[in-house]
Amino acid sequence: MAQCVQSVQEFIQDSFVPMVAVLCSEDAEKVTRKNNLNFSELLRPFCRLTSEGHMRDPNNQVQVVKNLRISVNNVVTRPSVPTSGVHGPAQRRLLSEVVSACQPAEGGVANVITAGDYDLNISATTPWFEAYRESFLQSMPASDHEFLNHYLACLLVVSSSEAVPVEQFLKLSQEQHRIQHNGEYTNPKWFIPNTLKYYVLLHDMSQGDEQRADSVYEDMKQRYGSQGCYLLKINSHTAAAGTDEQIPDPWSQYLNKSSRQSQLNVLTTKSHKNNQWKSNLSTHGGLDLDLDNTHPLQLETAIDMPGSLDSLRADAVETKTTTVYTGVAAVTSHGACLTLNDHNRLRLFIQEFTFRGLLPHIEKNIRQLNDQLVSRKGLSRSLFSVTKKLFGGGKVPEKSIAELKNTSGLLYHPEAPELQIRKMADLCFLVQHYELAYSCYHTAKKDFLSDQAMLYAAGALEMAAVSAFLQGGAPRPYPAHYMDTAIQTYRDVCKNKVLAERCALFSAEVLKSQSKYSDAATLLIKMTSEDSDLCSALLLEQAAHCFINMRNPMVRKFAFHMILAGHRFSKAGQKRHALRCYCQAMQVYKGKGWSLAEDHINFTIGRQSFTLRQPENAVSAFRHILTNDSQQTSTQQGAFLREYLYVYRNVPGVREVALPQLPLPCINSSATRVYFGHERRLAEGEKQAATHVSLDQEFDRDLAAVWQDLEEQVVAAANRGLVPSTFYPTQCCLNSQTDNLHFPLAVVEEPIIVEVAFRNPLKVPLVLSDLSLLWKFTLKDFSRPQPQDIMVEDAVTISNEKEARLKLLPRQTGQLNILGLVYNLASTPSTGDSTINSPSATAGTSVRGRQDLEIQGPRLNQTKEEKTSVSHGPDRRLDPTITPPMPLLEVFFLQFPTALLCGEIRKAYVEFCNVSHVPLCGLRVASTHPDFFTFGSSSLATPLTPLSPTSFENCSAYKTLATPPGATPGSVTAVTLVSAADFGSGGGGVFGTGGKRVAEIPLGEGTLTPGESTQLPLWLRGPDQEGVHEINFLFYYESAEKGGKISHRVLRHTVFICASRSLSIRATACRSNTLPEEEREEGRNGSMLVFVDVENINTSEAGVREFHIAQVSSSSKQWRLHKCINPAEDKDCKLTTRERGKLCFRATRCKPHEGTHSHYQQCQTIISSTTPCADFFFRRCQPSEHSRSQGAGPGGGAEDITGVVRKCNEVDLDIIVLWKAFVVEDNKQVILEGQLHVALQTIGKEACSLTQKEEAQEMVLLKFKPELPPPTTRPSMEQLSHLIKTNLHYPESYSHPFVQKSLCMVPVTLMLSNCSLAQVDAIIDLRHKTTSPESLEVHGSFTWLGQTQYKLQLRAQEVMRLPLRAGFLHAGVYNLGTPRVFAKLADQGAMCETSQQTATPALIIINST
Repeated sequence: MAQCVQSVQEFIQDSFVPMVAVLCSEDAEKVTRKNNLNFSELLRPFCRLTSEGHMRDPNNQVQVVKNLRISVNNVVTRPSVPTSGVHGPAQRRLLSEVVSACQPAEGGVANVITAGDYDLNISATTPWFEAYRESFLQSMPASDHEFLNHYLACLLVVSSSEAVPVEQFLKLSQEQHRIQHNGEYTNPKWFIPNTLKYYVLLHDMSQGDEQRADSVYEDMKQRYGSQGCYLLKINSHTAAAGTDEQIPDPWSQYLNKSSRQSQLNVLTTKSHKNNQWKSNLSTHGGLDLDLDNTHPLQLETAIDMPGSLDSLRADAVETKTTTVYTGVAAVTSHGACLTLNDHNRLRLFIQEFTFRGLLPHIEKNIRQLNDQLVSRKGLSRSLFSVTKKLFGGGKVPEKSIAELKNTSGLLYHPEAPELQIRKMADLCFLVQHYELAYSCYHTAKKDFLSDQAMLYAAGALEMAAVSAFLQGGAPRPYPAHYMDTAIQTYRDVCKNKVLAERCALFSAEVLKSQSKYSDAATLLIKMTSEDSDLCSALLLEQAAHCFINMRNPMVRKFAFHMILAGHRFSKAGQKRHALRCYCQAMQVYKGKGWSLAEDHINFTIGRQSFTLRQPENAVSAFRHILTNDSQQTSTQQGAFLREYLYVYRNVPGVREVALPQLPLPCINSSATRVYFGHERRLAEGEKQAATHVSLDQEFDRDLAAVWQDLEEQVVAAANRGLVPSTFYPTQCCLNSQTDNLHFPLAVVEEPIIVEVAFRNPLKVPLVLSDLSLLWKFTLKDFSRPQPQDIMVEDAVTISNEKEARLKLLPRQTGQLNILGLVYNLASTPSTGDSTINSPSATAGTSVRGRQDLEIQGPRLNQTKEEKTSVSHGPDRRLDPTITPPMPLLEVFFLQFPTALLCGEIRKAYVEFCNVSHVPLCGLRVASTHPDFFTFGSSSLATPLTPLSPTSFENCSAYKTLATPPGATPGSVTAVTLVSAADFGSGGGGVFGTGGKRVAEIPLGEGTLTPGESTQLPLWLRGPDQEGVHEINFLFYYESAEKGGKISHRVLRHTVFICASRSLSIRATACRSNTLPEEEREEGRNGSMLVFVDVENINTSEAGVREFHIAQVSSSSKQWRLHKCINPAEDKDCKLTTRERGKLCFRATRCKPHEGTHSHYQQCQTIISSTTPCADFFFRRCQPSEHSRSQGAGPGGGAEDITGVVRKCNEVDLDIIVLWKAFVVEDNKQVILEGQLHVALQTIGKEACSLTQKEEAQEMVLLKFKPELPPPTTRPSMEQLSHLIKTNLHYPESYSHPFVQKSLCMVPVTLMLSNCSLAQVDAIIDLRHKTTSPESLEVHGSFTWLGQTQYKLQLRAQEVMRLPLRAGFLHAGVYNLGTPRVFAKLADQGAMCETSQQTATPALIIINST
């Protein structure tokens, strides 16, 4: 139970006090009425004694009486009324008003209880319960089975202004005697027959004669004795006295209680007189009370099912019309004629009456009763010895309640010994003699039980238990079973729930004082019933406090019983107390996953707050219902939403200050996306607009890194190869995954689009209308601000998740802060109707409010402090800085293909439009596939190229020349000499200084003025690999007006090209057998053979009929194609599907420090050294490929063995194959053009136009070993086998007369050529013979004559002749290619000689003559 102001001992003592009646004459009433008080009210503040009293018990022992209080009341006579055991409507009304009038103080100190994870703010005290308890005990009618609330004495008050005061005393004495003994009135009840009569002479100091009053008082003392009368002087305050003295008013706290009690008496009296409970009861104040219409339970008849709007309206009307009755108005002051001396006189009077009259009277009656009982029982001197003898032995077994008959109606004679014992016990209890009282109660209990007088027995058990508890320092424990038996008897046998409730209140307080909170809670819960909602609510609340005050607080039980108490308070009409209980219970259920319980509590709090005119609390409670992910049904959620909207709209004062926060829908602030810039213009006709960035695109972190890398490259190209330190990548669309630490930059007059992600947690659709952004703007550099234009969305229905895009158009430069959203919220007319265009959807109940966009930045995790704490950085995506105007570029593509053959060349056009009011310049483009496109250059343009072809049909993208007259097919028609420096220039000025990926776009005058557009040709080449390719373009441009906050702007474009198979080119270079001297004689500086293998690998998916090899070009710093040595009948090379052709060319060396571009013609000559052929060729080449061809001069590589050997085999020749494909589209033949590239690097090693796919390696276990020094690189055996080129010079046929001479000797010259740039040691071995039988069958056997092994040394690139002689014994065909040549570098002594590759078979025919 909650803490009480009084201790349990003080509470019980004040519950049972001596009762004193008052009878006043009319003149005495007039004297007291000057103070707006009657006589009993005048004495009430002074009825507690401040000093101790003394009396003697029957054993003549002094008993000290401390802190005694008496109760003084006017005599109110009522006819005899049988008690029903339950409160009537009047009593219920009284108790309800008492509880309603007592509310928790505003700002009162709350008791903070920590239990586990809970920190609960609970009211430390419950004054409404104490007020209820006090009023409940005071309103209990006097009963015949106990005498505690019977009158012990009667004050007879007469004014000193009476003519004969003694006669008035006589009349009042006779009136008291008639009331007590006539039998006509059973109320009030009197304790003993000879009631103490105390005569009080009341003297008005302001009017009466004080001497006469003194003389009358002297006469009274002679007549009634000095201890039986008193002269009380009051009203000493006069008008002439000063008014500065502040006289306290101690009566105010008692008047409401007395007025309610008098109201209860009047109501009860009139109700019994009329015998109709439904009649109107009128009080002396003139207020008509209709009990049937104002009963608290009647409110339940107006309450509909939860969620109904009618119930809220009914509650609102009830709150407006209900008037709380507070009794007699306490506007006038009390005790105005009394001074502080009068207060002391009143206090002294009560003390004199108690000590000189009341206590001696009680002491005398206790002695008389004790003597009577002793004499009647025939026992010894006093009851003390009797009880000791009686209770010294074994206890008499008590019968159970079930065994006892219902004899609660048994009545005793007033003079019965059992009642005399009870009277004596009650008298001892009233004067705090608890030990003697317990003995008497115990004796009476046994007598009542033996007579089966259960009502009397229950009363004796109750008071015996209380007396045992109140005995100070007694070893006797509190007999709780006495109380349990008494409560059960009152409730079940006697059917008197009022007495059972009183007994439970006492027992619970006692158990609480002994820290037996569990037992107290169990008792209180058992006492709840359906008869009284108010009583049950109070008891449940106290039980909840018992649970929370236990040693181990039971928090959930506390909350559950608080909910039950709140429900019963609500049924009893106690709205404020119900709201308080629900709010306290909410502390436990909140945030613990009890969603249904939270919904119920919040819903009840919202309705109660609405009824009590607490709009903020009502709206807040309904917000919680709608915010959480509710598990309610859709019907219940719809009801919750409608109630919230109704409360919001009909409670005044909610929307007066500012727009409130709306709970629905839920906004995922982190998912908010912000887009800066105009929405892209749609394509017109054949124009295809650049894709750029839009809100419809999903964010890809890897792709964003690609765009950032492209932007860094193009920025570096625009800034002389360096990226500025202030560079920050452009972000047109901001989201949760982008870098939002910086303030984004927006441009004036360019819209800002904010996409907000909504989520509807309910199962019913929501309708949002009139959406707009809430923003704050700080003007910079301008004096007068202008409003921003905002775009308002139409009505939006949200069923689950949806995004809304709102546009903001800045008009001035400055700082913009987007704060949130403003919108109208409404529910659909029915749960199944999701139509938003119907008038009922938007014209129904809707509210306007706001939601803030609060985005939490990324968690900081850099420093140690940030890692050990949870701190977040800023997220500034909603705080853009508005900058001055900037140029705005739009790009359109014309005739841009979506599918190409691998290597196909296609010509398209690009249109650049400046749609801003600022000129732009510095237009550049960067791409992830720089080999896919080229813009060409003005220096390479030619009038032979069509300017603006409408289609590519029968039009060539290449620059062509007619075949010169007299030229034969297969000859070299053009040789273009290009210096070595021009090869690395990026294809004729196409590339910028930033590297391969950045190209400058040539504009006419270098700028694009506002509103101007220009169109440029664009050549495209299909990727070498088949499949779908994603190609990204980044267009970079700057403002012609420098110095702005934005240094540049970019425009993105992404295309997807589907590449199909075309041709596969394989090329191989073979060393020519001719020696350098022979080549020089023919005008050639070295030669080799180039074999080009062309295969049609197209699968006819693109409708390609056949491919024609139009031209073969070469590019090299050392070689050029000299002549095609194919058979003359192959004038044209045509390849259909899966066909293959082979071309053979002779390549010759170029002069030193010159490069060539040579062309082999088929039909017409394509100038491959200009755009677009040269662009795509040089864009394809890697820089390392060109650098490899720039080797050292003669002897320059002697120090590097590997480099020297490699130079022997290097070719560095690029082959460009230009082809035409004939395609049938829409019954028309279309010619497609393309080019493929093959890079020959090494002699004898095949090169392919298609890169071979690397096979996936198997995963192997990693073994960590110590790092070893890198091994020394040595040339391979294959490379060492090409150091020396050999050639045999001999006659093709030789005639010899074998008949005359059997041995034929033929001279043969072996030519040795050192192909390296270093000195080489060579060994020639002639002893090698062919032993294979196959060779012997074809070629005959011969022998070399003379020296058979030579050791020679050749200088760099030296040619040596070695004369040999071959001997033949027979005529025939012989192979002279049997000499074996071994070579090694001269300065490598440890290296073994390596066998050199031999030439082709050298056949000689020996004829016999």
